[in-house]
Amino acid sequence: MAVHPDYEAFLASQPPAVHPDETSYELRRRAYRVQSLALQGELTQVAEVRDIAIDLGDRTIATRLYVPLDEHHEALVLYFHGGSFVIGDLDTHDALCRRLAADTKMRFLAVDYRLAPEHPFPAGLNDAMDVTRYVAANLSLFDLEAAPLVLMGDSAGASLVAAAAAELRGENLPLAAQVLVYPTLGPEVVTNSSHQYGSGYMLEMEHLRADYQRYLAGGTDHTDPRVTPLFYGDLTGVAPAIVVVAQCDPLRDEGVAYAGLLEHFGVPTELLEAEGMLHGFLRHGAVVPDALAIVDDIAAHLAAYVSAH
Repeated sequence: MAVHPDYEAFLASQPPAVHPDETSYELRRRAYRVQSLALQGELTQVAEVRDIAIDLGDRTIATRLYVPLDEHHEALVLYFHGGSFVIGDLDTHDALCRRLAADTKMRFLAVDYRLAPEHPFPAGLNDAMDVTRYVAANLSLFDLEAAPLVLMGDSAGASLVAAAAAELRGENLPLAAQVLVYPTLGPEVVTNSSHQYGSGYMLEMEHLRADYQRYLAGGTDHTDPRVTPLFYGDLTGVAPAIVVVAQCDPLRDEGVAYAGLLEHFGVPTELLEAEGMLHGFLRHGAVVPDALAIVDDIAAHLAAYVSAH
């Protein structure tokens, strides 16, 4: 499988990735933010960007609402950023959420869930579920009277979405769909793609597993399906899914496997594969322009699904 040619020079220009054990999470978060700003390119124009603090009683979660210029009140998309459960924030995915909101013509609400190692599992997942419940009960705060909700995330954020969608079924929430983009689906998943692309292709599998150790610092068993959604014994009734995998991503095969598991339990599922793309391509449009076309295509699939349902 060929890596997109635009990635070759970019990969060659990158310094060797520092192992999580050899640095601090504060430094990694800072570096990730700097890299994100460098990669974001020109910002897509939207009608409004508004920071909203969600008070959950025992904690407050920062969120950021994106209102597109040409809006169709068809759904509110809750977005959960990637970053191995330990890095990433509202700013690192700001450019992406702007473009997705403009593409789908739907409001996006980015969620700044709590991160490990300060807040290990299940803090981030609890945030995802509690924010979803809160938004469903308080749509007027987001200038909506009634709207279905879509849960969307990339990488670690997609893992939270998969688990939240499974855990929240049966609560009568208006979940129209879940969108999982190159999801990580457990610390011990070993696949052909994890061997083939496990080092040197943006995501270092050894580093991801080290981050999982911090995420599971409370001693949580990795076979808990909330940690490894591939271990859910029954996914009947979860929200319909769009699963997006990158062709040259170590996590590709587990994403494909999860799409198959959803289909096995009768969940309407659409699987999209981004040819030549690496893990993280949603945010790489400034160096790989074709990645932006794929972002637009994913948005089109989501908009078409919501419009049809």
